[in-house]
Amino acid sequence: MKRLLSLFLIISASGLLITGCSPALTLSQLFSPVTFTGYVLESDDATLTLLYRAEDAQEPVTSVFDLTALPQGPLPETGAEVKITLKTGTDPESLKAGDTPLPARKLEVLTASDAAEKAFYSLRADKLLAGMSLEEKVGQMFFARYPGPAAPEDEKAWQFGGTILFGRDFKDKNPDQIRAEINACQDAAKIPMLVGVDEEGGDVVRVSGNPALRAESFPSPQTLLQNGGMDAVTADAHEKDALLKSLVLNVNFAPVCDVSQNPADYIYSRTTGRDAATTADYAKATVSAMDSDGMGSVLKHFPGYGPGADTHKDFSRDSRPLETFEAQDFLPFKAGIQAGAGSVLVNHNVIEAMDPDHPASLSPKVHEILRDALGFDGVILTDDLDMEAITKAYGADTAAVQAVAAGNDMILSSRYTIEIPAVIEAVKNKTLSEDQINASVKRVLTWKMDLGLIEN
Repeated sequence: MKRLLSLFLIISASGLLITGCSPALTLSQLFSPVTFTGYVLESDDATLTLLYRAEDAQEPVTSVFDLTALPQGPLPETGAEVKITLKTGTDPESLKAGDTPLPARKLEVLTASDAAEKAFYSLRADKLLAGMSLEEKVGQMFFARYPGPAAPEDEKAWQFGGTILFGRDFKDKNPDQIRAEINACQDAAKIPMLVGVDEEGGDVVRVSGNPALRAESFPSPQTLLQNGGMDAVTADAHEKDALLKSLVLNVNFAPVCDVSQNPADYIYSRTTGRDAATTADYAKATVSAMDSDGMGSVLKHFPGYGPGADTHKDFSRDSRPLETFEAQDFLPFKAGIQAGAGSVLVNHNVIEAMDPDHPASLSPKVHEILRDALGFDGVILTDDLDMEAITKAYGADTAAVQAVAAGNDMILSSRYTIEIPAVIEAVKNKTLSEDQINASVKRVLTWKMDLGLIEN
């Protein structure tokens, strides 16, 4: 009897298999229940699919669990963090090999879906990334200027992450025509696209400038504040969102967060025309409304345009001290970030106090400030690299590679047929790391998930 007991203990300690059980079943598995902790990907009355990261796994995995033995009750929502305990003695590997759902004995909700959302999106993005080629990843980093009739073919070829439409793309078109064009482009996308537009109100009204789409153009921020205060700002944001969503647009390149009280400034007419505190309130109200409507927002033009010249036409330097940015220009961006903005657009001004040698859009130092000092963890986007502040000093290929190296997650691009291959080549020759590409694409995918563009 003692000899048999000693042999039993030796087998248990060494983790050897028990004769007569499943080939992979150890003593510890026989007497200890197996648990899985992860996030609900989908569920029905009979099964639940869990997304989780297994120990030492490079990418997330999924498993399906049989719920029929559990007491009937409400199922956890998609994205909720849960723990599933299997029936004691179950051999998960044997069942997985046969595509059999694992028998759940207990289901516990650890974190509600809203609180677990960020971690859930992170795992889903990792799962998508694992199945993407380098070319597909780099394509996701480009917010391409809408190429008109060639859009579906270009999207099929390049798989860019987003496209932005301008006034010419809406001119003389009715809503049905616009929807049909955008949907045709989306149909060519392996991963649903961000589809954006500049609809600020006032000077910049790409959509409402077409009387077939709205009887009157949306008013400027200054007009809204003068006539109705923040209530008018909120109502205006909701109305814009409704119009854009009706046209299957999902990102508005707004609000303008630049602080300017000088009518002589290039950017003045597009701003609130008020002080930093009022502009911050405006940014918060606008982004909050957009977030509640599921409309993507883009805070622009970081780190603040101030008295800068028009970078569409020429180079511009800003000699103001860093303290001015910290006390004034950063405040609206901080307010928009705290309200849930998905993206921040970086301008092409040279901010001498931050980096005297590079435009902000190509400056690692400016991007470090946005990440570290302002705590932004969303998508950083360049202003259009086809603006002359960039094209007069850089080729399209060089600018694109420098933009990624500086820390941009997406490039607003008019010359993506040159810029995408340049970035791909830079990764292949180790000028850019694929880890950095992965981190940027993960932010892009997460933004798309947050907007409901990527289904389970």
